Amino acid sequence: MASTTSSIIVGITGASGAIYGVRLLQHLRAAGVHTHLVVSSAGWMNLEAEVAMSHAEIEALADVVHNPKDVGATIASGSFMTQGMVVAPCSMKTLASVAHGMADNLITRAADVVLKERRRLVLMVRETPFNLAHLRNMTAVTEMGGIIYPPLPQFYHRPQSIQELVDHTCARVLDLFSIDNSLAPRWPGLKTSLANAS
Repeated sequence: MASTTSSIIVGITGASGAIYGVRLLQHLRAAGVHTHLVVSSAGWMNLEAEVAMSHAEIEALADVVHNPKDVGATIASGSFMTQGMVVAPCSMKTLASVAHGMADNLITRAADVVLKERRRLVLMVRETPFNLAHLRNMTAVTEMGGIIYPPLPQFYHRPQSIQELVDHTCARVLDLFSIDNSLAPRWPGLKTSLANAS
C-alpha cells in the first residue's frame, strides 16, 4: 500500500480504555481515513477483557495491521508519510518508552518517527493517580511536540450512555487531526442569564 498523508497510525496498548482505540478506528473508517493498527500483547489482553469483539473483528476495522515486533514495517520509517499517530489507550510503560526514545517495539518506534518528523502524536494516557515519573514523562513528550490527551469525560452535553462519553472524547481527538466530524455537540456557549449570574 502506498504511503499517504491521509493515513493515521492507531496504537492500542495495555491500559484500561481499549474502547477508545476501537471507536477511533470505527470513526476513522467512516471518515474515509486510511489506518495502520498496532496492538501490543497487553493491549490484546485489555481488548479481550473490555470489548465484546474478536481479534478478527477488531483487525478488520483497520486498513493495515502490523505486528508490534515488526520494527521493519513501513510505519517505522520517516519516509512513509502519515498524518500522525494516536495511542489509545496509552499505558504508562508506552509513555515512558516514548519519553525516553526507547523505540523498543513498533508502537514506540512509530511514535518516535512521528515526533522526529514533526507530525502529530496524541497519547491518550490512562492511569490514576499519576506519580512523579508519569508527570515528568508527560512533560517530556509535550516538550518534544506530542500531545498528552487523558480521555477525561465531559458532561456539559449530558451524556446518556458510555458510548456517548467515549465518542465525545474521540470527537476531540479527531479535531486534533482536523478530521471533520459530528460525533458530539459543540459547546454552544452559556446562556446570557447564566453567564451574568456570577
